[in-house]
Amino acid sequence: MTGDVINLRQFRKQKARTEKDRLAEQNRISFGRTKAEKQLTRTLNDKAEKTHEQGRREKVTDGTDGEA
Repeated sequence: MTGDVINLRQFRKQKARTEKDRLAEQNRISFGRTKAEKQLTRTLNDKAEKTHEQGRREKVTDGTDGEA
């Protein structure tokens, strides 16, 4: 009726490593993006901003200071 003897210190360290690996994998999925993906997002955002700015009307000035 004897069970396996377990070193509690080693068990805790192994459990901590496993948890750290699990968290790292989760972060790779959440935050890991390639350089090409980041560049594509940046390019699309720049294009959208440029298109938005092209539709903006300029203020018409008549040469006065705005005083009535």
